[in-house]
Amino acid sequence: MPRFQAYLRECQPPTLIVWGPHDGYMPEESARAYLPDAELHLLDAGHWALETHLDENAFLMRRFLQRVHASRTEGAAYVT
Repeated sequence: MPRFQAYLRECQPPTLIVWGPHDGYMPEESARAYLPDAELHLLDAGHWALETHLDENAFLMRRFLQRVHASRTEGAAYVT
């Protein structure tokens, strides 16, 4: 098993997957292959979902990053 696959299975990092299920190159099942607990959003798109659905992708990415960043910094002490 490649090292990156082992890392993903072992560490399960917070992950956002924005998928175009009409992708002829990567089937929808691939979205869950190594990260079954990832946040998955299926857009009505194909392989170029980022290019064809930029606004939806940007919204989902911002929301995900705000939530993940907030959960990792709760209770953290910052030295200024």
